[in-house]
Amino acid sequence: MDPAAAPIDFRTDPSRYKHWKLTFENGVAYLTMDVNEDGGLKPGYKLKLNSYDLGVDIELADAVQRLRFEHPEIGAVVIRSQRDRIFCSGANINMLGLSTHDHKVNFCKFTNETRLSIEDASIHSGQTYICSINGIAAGGGYELALACEQILLADDGSSAVSLPELPLLAVLPGTGGLTRLVDKRMVRRDHADFFCTTAEGMRGKRARDWRLVDQLIPPSKLVEQTQKIAEEIAAKSSRSKHAKGIALPTVERRIEGDTLRYANLTVEIDREGRSAKFRLNGPAAAPPSDVHAAGAAFWPLALAREFDDAMMHLRLNETEIGTWVLTSQGDAALVEAYDALLAKNSGDWLVREIVLYWKRTLKRLDVSSRSLIALIEPGSCFTGTLLEVALAADRSYMLDGVFEGSNLPAATLRLTSMNFGPYPMGNGLTRLTTRFLYDPSLVDDLKGEIGEALDAAAAEEAGLVTFTPDDIDWEDEVRLAVEERAGFSPDGLIGMEANLRFPGPETMETKIFARLSAWQNWIFQRPNATGPEGALKLYGTGKQSKYDRKRA
Repeated sequence: MDPAAAPIDFRTDPSRYKHWKLTFENGVAYLTMDVNEDGGLKPGYKLKLNSYDLGVDIELADAVQRLRFEHPEIGAVVIRSQRDRIFCSGANINMLGLSTHDHKVNFCKFTNETRLSIEDASIHSGQTYICSINGIAAGGGYELALACEQILLADDGSSAVSLPELPLLAVLPGTGGLTRLVDKRMVRRDHADFFCTTAEGMRGKRARDWRLVDQLIPPSKLVEQTQKIAEEIAAKSSRSKHAKGIALPTVERRIEGDTLRYANLTVEIDREGRSAKFRLNGPAAAPPSDVHAAGAAFWPLALAREFDDAMMHLRLNETEIGTWVLTSQGDAALVEAYDALLAKNSGDWLVREIVLYWKRTLKRLDVSSRSLIALIEPGSCFTGTLLEVALAADRSYMLDGVFEGSNLPAATLRLTSMNFGPYPMGNGLTRLTTRFLYDPSLVDDLKGEIGEALDAAAAEEAGLVTFTPDDIDWEDEVRLAVEERAGFSPDGLIGMEANLRFPGPETMETKIFARLSAWQNWIFQRPNATGPEGALKLYGTGKQSKYDRKRA
């Protein structure tokens, strides 16, 4: 990839889609894949056979998000292909062969987050995803189907599902396919083993009997039967069928040199120090009386969209910026008021979507391979929802007292009910429960502190912060922490932080990110896959790969 190329932009909308068509009928949304071969994100490859690159997935992620906010009347979503005899051939191999290692891994991470957001919509938002396969669903194409709740397969001689990554490319399915096979669909492990080493995949009765798909449908009736099944599911959905959605306009962002400016967020990049300082701004006014009327301008939603966009921009376009310093600024009482509004109206479909969006945004922060350092200073507003950002950090510093010459009062932290359930991590636990895994009763004790302004001493005693230097030591301690991070091996930090951030129970989500990311990181560096004679390099050339046969 050309490092001088234009930055990857995650902001899009249906009017700009190149690869997907979104239509609606009888409470069902149809998300039809029709990849433009010449519409790749970067030059040098063609997206043949409905294969995809990051640009295709950015549109998919946008569509999933918009369906939740803009279409409350939709109770089922059908993913299908516009092409004859090809559903999706997965991630574009030539794109992978041309991409840098960090792009490949970041691409896989984003596709995983998008698939998880599909499952999140099915589980929590009453929008059940159904995949209707006509033709070949290979690799990432079948992984897309696995993220759906039902998989319908045309019962003919050519329609098949497969995960051919190992036999053809010497890598693993990059989007949770292995984990979903045995954890979600509960495919028998011996069946899964055979399936994952068979390049041609499975079709017909065996695919259904082995639980790889849910239903076989004659090809002549696939469209009609898919519509019938989807409309039946939509009719039973808990979605507000007569509610009016809100529009999600393009997130406004200005890039001025090394500064990203949003309405509620500023990110300043320090290239020499290889760090970026996030400043999340609290609300400027009290919550509105009508969340629906406020729409996308509602502060929690607006900030979540900006924070999400900033993280994705830095992940893909600023890969050498290894430390994110997280700060906030604003009135803690106003943040608390917004949290109270979210909690009070948790049964409202739009409020539920906003809270679920914050959950996913915080999870994106959790799995970002950057060192996270939170600074809690006078003027900050790490309260409730924003406190989750500080709790997600690998380390936090809270100033004990005030800065000399400043008239700002001492920093405080404030818990709200939003810290005790609505924003679970990938391990299924809240950040507080994860933090106090050694003594869960401490979390219950903290419920008694809800609404209390905790100064540095109280926050340290409660275990909510790592260090509490005073004005004399603050600058040196913070500077050393950031400088130290920049001096360590980025690879070592990625591994260490990923190991430490998710203690406690393992879930399908943590398995996907931890196991898959670790193995794929390793495999993508191995000559068997990406060396000059590796399978990924020679795929499609007619040449045979030469493997190092040692098993380590």
